[in-house]
Order: sequence, then C-alpha cells, then structure tokens
Amino acid sequence: MGYRTLLAEDRGAIRTITINRPDKLNALNRETIGELTLAFDAARRDEAVRVVVLAGAGEKAFVAGADISELATLSPIEARERSREGQALMRRIETLGKPVIARIQGYALGGGMELAMACHLRVGSEKAKIGQPEINLGLIPGFGGTQRLLRLAGRPATLELCLLGHTIDAQRALSLGVLNRVVAADKLDEEVAAIADQLAASAPIALAGILDAILAGGECAIDQGLDYEAQAFATCFATEDMREGTKAFLERRKPTFSGR
Repeated sequence: MGYRTLLAEDRGAIRTITINRPDKLNALNRETIGELTLAFDAARRDEAVRVVVLAGAGEKAFVAGADISELATLSPIEARERSREGQALMRRIETLGKPVIARIQGYALGGGMELAMACHLRVGSEKAKIGQPEINLGLIPGFGGTQRLLRLAGRPATLELCLLGHTIDAQRALSLGVLNRVVAADKLDEEVAAIADQLAASAPIALAGILDAILAGGECAIDQGLDYEAQAFATCFATEDMREGTKAFLERRKPTFSGR
C-alpha cells in the first residue's frame, strides 16, 4: 500500500512503520492519523508480521505532537471528532495482538507521547525529550494522554506533567516507567533491533495472550484478570508452538515457533 505520510518496510517478521514528515517534526495531522490506522490494520491482518516498530523520520523527533496548524481551526464538535479519531488509533495499536515497539530518538511531545504510550515497549535515546505540553496551548491531552500516563506513571507524575506542561529527559521518563530502556543515541537502532528480533522469534499466540491478559487485567478486578490469564494459558496448550517449546526445552535446543 502506498502512503503519503508514512514509510513501511519489512525485515523478516518485523515491520517498521515510520512517520515521514521530518520537516514538520512528524506532527500528527489528520492524514497521518488516517494512514497510521490503515497501516496498523494491515499489520494486524498480515500473518507474516509478528512485531511492529514505530518510528519517526529524521534526527530530531519521534513525533513532536499534533499538527497545531490544523487544531487551531477546529470547532468544538470537530475537536471532539479529532480526539475520537486519535483515541481510536491509539486503541488499535494497544490492542493489535502483536508487540509494538516505539523507537524514540528525540521529541515525543503531546500526541507523540500519547502515541508512544499506546505502544507496548518504548526504547529511547538518551537525547529523548518527553512531555504533555498541551496546557501551554490552553488545551488538555486529547489522544488518551491523561489515561495512559495515569496507568503508567501514577497520579502524582501525571498531574505534574499535564498541569505544568514540562518536558522531561530520558532518564526521568525511565524512572517513571514511561520509557522501558534508554541507550546512547548511536546504539538506539541496535537495541530496538535486538528486542524486535527476540520478539519475532517468540511464539506469536503466547505473545498475544500476554498482551491481552495484561491489557484486560489492568482494567478489571484481580479475580477477573486471573480468570482471563487462566483462559489464555489454556489456549496455549492447543498450539503446536507450545509442544515445540516444551520439546525444545527438554531436548536442550532453541525452539522454532510457527505461529500455530
């Protein structure tokens, strides 16, 4: 599929989706949100894709935020619809059923931070700058930022970042759980590739079960979460991958998972 604002490239079972608006610091306009929705739907349907890496083009930014030139012209009704469109994209990513890694080399602000938080793993360069600065525009986060940041970093950090609109560095983001790993700028691609390779070699049905159980468990009482985990655990026992994994362990070799 051809995109105007994205690049998509496969390396084995790993698909890299790159937001390609470096002159706009990869800001999320309506077209980009629509194309990201199509790109993630395509990744969901493609059985050959086991892992997605989400990146931003250029040196400066993962995504520096929403496109303010568009937002400034919206009516309240249009703004609500734009918020819903952005939230729907984030939810698609979060519920993809395949691991999504955010590669953050620079700014991840506003909608960019919200996009990163919808990914399952976030790997940042030591040069990464992260924040929810919407208050400085007389706005609040509109693509899920108040909710996902609350779940990732807790109430005190969420109130601080959203109320004050400060940008934090990579180490602070790591300490809050917003980033999973921080590496030197020249090691970022190597680290992301290593994680993606490990995930791509894992059993896809088990990966999906982990993602689903954690996502569901975070939104319900523990007894419901435990029941969901037990069901996902049982599902693995119907797979060839489970038999291959246990057999390989007993035979002291690396497993080869087929996704069945």
